[in-house]
Amino acid sequence: MEPPSAPSPFTPGLRMLLGLLGAGSFGAGVLAVFKTQNGTGAGVLLAFGGVLLVLALLGNRIESFEFGGAKLKLRAAAAERFALAEESERRGDTATADRLRAEAQALLDAAGPIAADYRSVRGAMRPGPDRTRAMEEVVARARRLAAEQPFDPAEVVRWLREGSAEERITALAMMQAKRELRNFDAALAAIEHSHSPFEQYHAMLLTAEMIDDLDPAQHRRLAEAVKDQRGWRFRRDTDRWRLSEDILRRLDERSDAK
Repeated sequence: MEPPSAPSPFTPGLRMLLGLLGAGSFGAGVLAVFKTQNGTGAGVLLAFGGVLLVLALLGNRIESFEFGGAKLKLRAAAAERFALAEESERRGDTATADRLRAEAQALLDAAGPIAADYRSVRGAMRPGPDRTRAMEEVVARARRLAAEQPFDPAEVVRWLREGSAEERITALAMMQAKRELRNFDAALAAIEHSHSPFEQYHAMLLTAEMIDDLDPAQHRRLAEAVKDQRGWRFRRDTDRWRLSEDILRRLDERSDAK
């Protein structure tokens, strides 16, 4: 039984078509090198043909590919979950198969419109209140997605630790929305090594929501990290300073209560 949705757009038929087009384009480029004086045209044919051949040969194994400024994101984790779902189906475990397929589709969905919208807002709008409001709307969508669909905590943590700016903010929003996705060490690292003020604010907001679930050692680490950032990464007249005051006050209260 085939899964309800394919793990990748690179079906065998599409890969065969890409291979034929790539071979034709590459061959035409090679011929043009010797038969014409148009070096630019020959180079384009060679490059385009090579790209198509790589896509045809590697298919689902491609994690990230850029051509002409357009980025195609393929989730190896989603493909793996579709494969595991098939294996579970063969064993007769339909409940696990359905869960794995839902996780795989959610991974694919998360890397799409939300991340693209965040990247678009950051790139097209000037820094200021309007851009911040627009980015907050994208974050709210990521929270709703996390609340509505299952996600693998390890994959969300990977987005925060290793991902692009849009993947990192998506991961923070998802952790804010769902407790089981949270990871204290990753959130703390996002405060200390944030890629933008907006990201650092949301990393701090996440840790503020985690305070009640942290142990005393984690409380101390969080307090030290927040204090280290004050006056260096943000000033007194910023939202991050006000949030840091709230975090430190709550940590002090927890310490006094023990």
